[in-house]
Amino acid sequence: MLTPGASIGILGGGQLGRMTAMAATRLGYRIHVYATEADSPAAQVAAEATVGGYGDGAKLDAFAESVDVATFEFENIPANAVRRVASLTPVLPRPEILEISQHRLNEKNFLRSIGVATTDFQDVADVAALARAVGSLKRRAVLKSVRMGYDGKGQVAIDPGTDAAQAWAAMGASHGILEAFVDFRCEVSVIVARSADGDTVFYPPVENRHVNHILDTTVAPARLSPETARAAEAIAREIATRLDLVGVLAVEMFVTRSGDILVNELAPRPHNSGHWTIDACATSQFEQLVRAICGLPLGSTERHSDAVMKNLIGEDVRLWPQALADPTARLHLYGKRTIRPGRKMGHVTRLLPRRI
Repeated sequence: MLTPGASIGILGGGQLGRMTAMAATRLGYRIHVYATEADSPAAQVAAEATVGGYGDGAKLDAFAESVDVATFEFENIPANAVRRVASLTPVLPRPEILEISQHRLNEKNFLRSIGVATTDFQDVADVAALARAVGSLKRRAVLKSVRMGYDGKGQVAIDPGTDAAQAWAAMGASHGILEAFVDFRCEVSVIVARSADGDTVFYPPVENRHVNHILDTTVAPARLSPETARAAEAIAREIATRLDLVGVLAVEMFVTRSGDILVNELAPRPHNSGHWTIDACATSQFEQLVRAICGLPLGSTERHSDAVMKNLIGEDVRLWPQALADPTARLHLYGKRTIRPGRKMGHVTRLLPRRI
């Protein structure tokens, strides 16, 4: 167990690192952030920050040697950098879990190997393979880069008549995965936390609504039947167990019109759809991560309120005065100086009376 006063390293300087750092600091831990640019959101609230590239071995080594445990705040950090840090200090969740989640084909194959349902998919290594896969599926699909895609980046909608060469060029990567389109009723996610001794807790499924492939709104809890909610929670628990997770994992899922649950993606770190837990739950997803990686008992996931979380994307951040004027709203700004279209600048969580 790492007691308060120990140092936690965070690879990545974004808003997830920022909110993790704030939760850790409240518990008395010191935070050292490793980020690729100065004045990152996480570095603004950390005791120490290193600015360097993920290929800078000397800086990574110094960072690793300065902390008692390390974690990562997004999954597109190069695996080699994480493994290098892990050779000198514990990294949780394990680097092997990160490597599964940052490669869509590996992720889908892992899920299938443990009996978790996903949409139909095919490995497409070049344009010819894409053309064959489109012909094989014979229905709408989505072409995705196997790496580095998020918030809709590296994704192209495919119809049976789509020109394969144009779609491949639009994806902009050297390796892809073609996933059959899912006619879903809603998109949900379950966030699960697991400790080294196997203790597991999870938050209720929430409904996620996207605009332009970017999460816009999360409704907590999702309006699901009790049976569907329990099934989603059981899937998340099984995945965390089979991964031997120590930390926090977000499991994104589709609920189809027929009531089936298909897992879409995994994120072995705090997730945008869990931001509501800061204001509506006894223990936030960020504090759960700190507790798990430091060997502390996991906290209660009991919620005292229902919630609707709205991202402030791009120019939406200028609406912050309205949030402050709303007595039901909790405003969170990420300290980003430059506003860009599609950039997550903050979020607002509105608390609602809890439904029974």
